[in-house]
Amino acid sequence: MHLFSAMFLLLMLSTIPSEALYPSPEEGWQIYSSAQDADGKCICTVVAPAQNMCNRDPRSRQLRQLMEKVQNITQSMEVLDLRTYRDLQYVRDTENLMKTVDGRLKTASENARSLNPKSFQELKDKVTQLLPLLPVVEQYKADARMILRLREEVRNLSLVLMAIQEEMGAYDYEELRQRVLLLETRLHSCMQKLGCGKLTGVSNPITVRASGSRFGSWMTDTMIPSSDNRVWSMDGYFKGRRVLEYRTMNDFMKGQNFVQHLLPHPWAGTGHVVYNGSLYYNKYQSNIIIKYHFRSRSILVQRSLSGAGYNNTFPYSWGGSSDIDLMADENGLWAVYTTIPNAGNIVISRLEPQSLEVLQTWDTGFPKRSAGESFMICGTLYVTNSHLAGAKIYFAYYTNTSTYEYTDIPFHNQYSHISMMDYNPRERVLYTWNNGHQVLYNVTLFQVIKTSED
Repeated sequence: MHLFSAMFLLLMLSTIPSEALYPSPEEGWQIYSSAQDADGKCICTVVAPAQNMCNRDPRSRQLRQLMEKVQNITQSMEVLDLRTYRDLQYVRDTENLMKTVDGRLKTASENARSLNPKSFQELKDKVTQLLPLLPVVEQYKADARMILRLREEVRNLSLVLMAIQEEMGAYDYEELRQRVLLLETRLHSCMQKLGCGKLTGVSNPITVRASGSRFGSWMTDTMIPSSDNRVWSMDGYFKGRRVLEYRTMNDFMKGQNFVQHLLPHPWAGTGHVVYNGSLYYNKYQSNIIIKYHFRSRSILVQRSLSGAGYNNTFPYSWGGSSDIDLMADENGLWAVYTTIPNAGNIVISRLEPQSLEVLQTWDTGFPKRSAGESFMICGTLYVTNSHLAGAKIYFAYYTNTSTYEYTDIPFHNQYSHISMMDYNPRERVLYTWNNGHQVLYNVTLFQVIKTSED
């Protein structure tokens, strides 16, 4: 079992870079088209991410394939690790029973007269209790065969990596890594300058970690700009108070270097958000929003969201006290909820972050119980039609024009039960909690960028 864990950690640490938020080389931005308007001003259309930026490099394709293989191997080893631990516990629990049966058999073999009908029946019963060990032993045999296959896969991966290393031997790895980090920094700086756009696509899921229960939320600070790299995790949706704060994304992935915050009041749902160093969450069994400051470990303000339903009155389709969903985008802080006068339709309110005062409200007309989850990008609310497998982004409401449209943007719901989905405008990714897995999605935004003279 320890060998499985060690191999799993070794593979994870050897394949995940220090800044693994955007692992795919095609997650870049490119000019899609450019033209001049009637006044001669330049208008550029930008699509992000580009789909063919590095695909021509065979080594990039090879490395991506290796990453996929390593991910498959690590997942298989994790399953083996968990299964071995479970079976080992079962074997330990039956160890005393096996010793008893062994002792009885020895006594019977030495003195056949000691085995009367009553003793024989007792021995037979104990042997029957040991029968469930047979499938466990068979599973061990199957696992042993899988380990041999995994060992062969690892050997093949090592040979391919050695070949790539020899091919790239003229380059210093650390120098290349620093150049990549610099390019990533410049890329994300450029992304912030590009401004807002319309969501047109969602990438394949990127599983960062598997931890916690089926329901929960995790996040980084959504404030722009911010150099805060902390990650927060809140397991469960019912009466929770414990918030885990990790120093970096790498620490979160490894489950290390964290501190614990014990909130003064329990939370409801999973619609929490961190904005400018403070946690905004819905107080349990109320429509009160609380602003909790992490560094001072104190409540800065709390305010009732007037008329908002709570305690599973108007939740998302998965339930879980998800009546009030707090979120942030490029335009600030938002609350998504519904009220009885709105007949259960989704209401959007923009909040003032310091006082939690409602600045403006929109009635979308979309029934909240028909929504799996929702998130804001650039002042637009995007709503999924389910929290289960086969879900897609089905509805969009534009607060800048108070209009809506039905959309058809698919995404892969890998673990089949999303209980939290929020956009981070600083990183331009979707954070999701999916059946005990913490998952990221990159987004594709379509936008028209005009010159500063416009």
